[in-house]
Amino acid sequence: RHADDPRPLDEESDCPAARDYSRAYLHHLVRSQESLGAMLLTWNNLSYYQKLMQDIRAAIEAQAFEARAAEIAEGWARGDIQAI
Repeated sequence: RHADDPRPLDEESDCPAARDYSRAYLHHLVRSQESLGAMLLTWNNLSYYQKLMQDIRAAIEAQAFEARAAEIAEGWARGDIQAI
Protein backbone atom coordinates (compact mmCIF):
# COMPACT_ATOMS: atom_id res chain seq x y z
CA ARG A 1 0.00 0.00 0.00
CA HIS A 2 2.81 2.43 0.78
CA ALA A 3 5.62 0.79 -1.19
CA ASP A 4 5.32 3.32 -4.04
CA ASP A 5 3.81 6.26 -2.15
CA PRO A 6 6.07 9.32 -2.56
CA ARG A 7 4.13 11.46 -0.07
CA PRO A 8 5.54 12.24 3.36
CA LEU A 9 3.66 11.01 6.41
CA ASP A 10 2.56 14.57 7.16
CA GLU A 11 3.60 17.52 4.98
CA GLU A 12 2.57 20.03 7.65
CA SER A 13 4.32 18.38 10.59
CA ASP A 14 7.11 20.07 12.51
CA CYS A 15 8.78 16.67 12.77
CA PRO A 16 11.45 16.09 10.10
CA ALA A 17 10.76 12.34 10.16
CA ALA A 18 7.14 12.93 9.15
CA ARG A 19 7.82 15.79 6.76
CA ASP A 20 11.07 14.89 4.99
CA TYR A 21 10.87 11.14 4.34
CA SER A 22 8.49 9.48 1.89
CA ARG A 23 6.10 6.75 2.91
CA ALA A 24 7.80 4.52 0.34
CA TYR A 25 11.20 5.03 1.97
CA LEU A 26 9.84 4.42 5.46
CA HIS A 27 8.04 1.33 4.14
CA HIS A 28 11.32 0.08 2.70
CA LEU A 29 13.18 0.66 5.98
CA VAL A 30 10.58 -1.21 8.01
CA ARG A 31 10.32 -4.10 5.55
CA SER A 32 14.13 -4.38 5.47
CA GLN A 33 14.21 -4.35 9.28
CA GLU A 34 16.57 -1.37 9.26
CA SER A 35 16.83 0.22 12.69
CA LEU A 36 16.53 3.66 11.08
CA GLY A 37 12.92 2.83 10.18
CA ALA A 38 11.99 2.21 13.80
CA MET A 39 13.88 5.31 14.89
CA LEU A 40 12.15 7.58 12.36
CA LEU A 41 8.70 6.16 13.11
CA THR A 42 9.28 6.53 16.85
CA TRP A 43 10.36 10.14 16.32
CA ASN A 44 7.20 10.73 14.28
CA ASN A 45 4.96 9.07 16.88
CA LEU A 46 6.44 11.01 19.79
CA SER A 47 6.11 14.26 17.88
CA TYR A 48 2.53 13.45 16.90
CA TYR A 49 1.44 12.63 20.46
CA GLN A 50 3.22 15.66 21.88
CA LYS A 51 1.32 17.91 19.44
CA LEU A 52 -1.94 16.05 20.10
CA MET A 53 -1.62 16.54 23.86
CA GLN A 54 -0.80 20.25 23.41
CA ASP A 55 -3.92 20.56 21.27
CA ILE A 56 -6.06 18.73 23.83
CA ARG A 57 -4.74 20.87 26.71
CA ALA A 58 -5.54 24.04 24.76
CA ALA A 59 -9.06 22.76 24.03
CA ILE A 60 -9.61 21.95 27.71
CA GLU A 61 -8.45 25.42 28.75
CA ALA A 62 -10.81 26.96 26.17
CA GLN A 63 -13.63 24.71 27.43
CA ALA A 64 -13.96 23.26 23.92
CA PHE A 65 -12.71 19.74 24.51
CA GLU A 66 -15.78 17.85 23.29
CA ALA A 67 -15.88 19.72 19.99
CA ARG A 68 -12.13 19.34 19.46
CA ALA A 69 -12.24 15.64 20.33
CA ALA A 70 -14.98 15.15 17.72
CA GLU A 71 -12.87 16.98 15.10
CA ILE A 72 -9.87 14.81 15.90
CA ALA A 73 -11.91 11.60 15.69
CA GLU A 74 -13.42 12.72 12.39
CA GLY A 75 -9.96 13.38 10.97
CA TRP A 76 -8.78 9.93 12.05
CA ALA A 77 -11.83 8.29 10.46
CA ARG A 78 -11.39 10.24 7.23
CA GLY A 79 -7.69 9.42 6.93
CA ASP A 80 -5.70 10.39 3.87
CA ILE A 81 -5.80 7.23 1.77
CA GLN A 82 -8.63 5.20 0.30
CA ALA A 83 -9.79 2.17 2.23
CA ILE A 84 -8.79 -1.23 0.89
